[in-house]
Amino acid sequence: PSNLALQRFGARLWIARILIGIGVVSMATAFVQSTSQLYGLRFLLGVAEAGYFPAIIIYLTAWFRAREQATVVAMFTAAIPVSYIIGTPVSTWIIDHVQGLGLTGWRWMFLIEGLPAVIGGLFTYRLLVDRPANARWLTPDERDWLEAEIAREHAATGVRHLNTWRAITEPRVLYLAAIYFVYQAGSLGVGYWLPQIVKHSGKSLSNVETGLIATLPYIVATIGMVLWSRRSDRTGERRYHTAWPLLLAGATLGGVAWVAGPIPATILLAAALTGFYAFKAPFWTLPGMFLSRATAAVSIAAINSIGNLGGFVGPYVVGVVAKASGKPATGLVFLAGLTL
Repeated sequence: PSNLALQRFGARLWIARILIGIGVVSMATAFVQSTSQLYGLRFLLGVAEAGYFPAIIIYLTAWFRAREQATVVAMFTAAIPVSYIIGTPVSTWIIDHVQGLGLTGWRWMFLIEGLPAVIGGLFTYRLLVDRPANARWLTPDERDWLEAEIAREHAATGVRHLNTWRAITEPRVLYLAAIYFVYQAGSLGVGYWLPQIVKHSGKSLSNVETGLIATLPYIVATIGMVLWSRRSDRTGERRYHTAWPLLLAGATLGGVAWVAGPIPATILLAAALTGFYAFKAPFWTLPGMFLSRATAAVSIAAINSIGNLGGFVGPYVVGVVAKASGKPATGLVFLAGLTL
């Protein structure tokens, strides 16, 4: 529904609404007094946030040609690992050092970290431009050229326009949703449990040392993602640039359970996360190869929604296996097989 609303109301208004909603709900979490209130706000946060990623993917297709989209999507999704690198130490610092007004540190964390989303939403409403035709900072010739280039690409590729139900149930869309499910299961299965895996592989590590080591794979993954996406744009090839990173992730994940010590475990985890992140940008160029922009808005949202269920399955399975075996890394064997 969020992407349908994006098509109706425009990217500027709808993305601003999403950001403000995320910020307000996150800040409200600072005042919960029971688990039911926490669960309720977490559900509302999911409602507020769900449309953001697919909305941005659709928005970028209005501004960049197909030959540039993998790099552009990679630069956008680089914010995810960067948020892990920056957000973790900032959050723990707030929890440990910010007190006052009767609120403990974790409550201040939600208040402080929710505010930038609200401010970002207001700036989005003020500054974001829906499409090149409305950009006053481009010359008329530049606006006309970019609009014509994007329209020509869509006309040349023989894309299809489908109604809402068919856009969701199209076999290729469901196939991509299954692939994205696998990606999310593996990526979030690693992401949620990475500090525990590092900690278990080097039992003498302090919490601070564990946190610092756990950021290294994300730094490597960010660099690898951008370089791989630029290669995909340069060659114009998408399918193999989507498949090979998943194969790398699966092959290296399986090895984490069998190595000893934090250094080899971190190297393998860095390779696996590089594979997962390098997969993402070429993957999101695939729907636009056979669907019109209006249809892709619905299909991309469906792929994202179905695929995100993997974000529950991956961490949950790793947790179950970790509890049974006493080794968090053992659960990665299941994710490795699924990814392969």
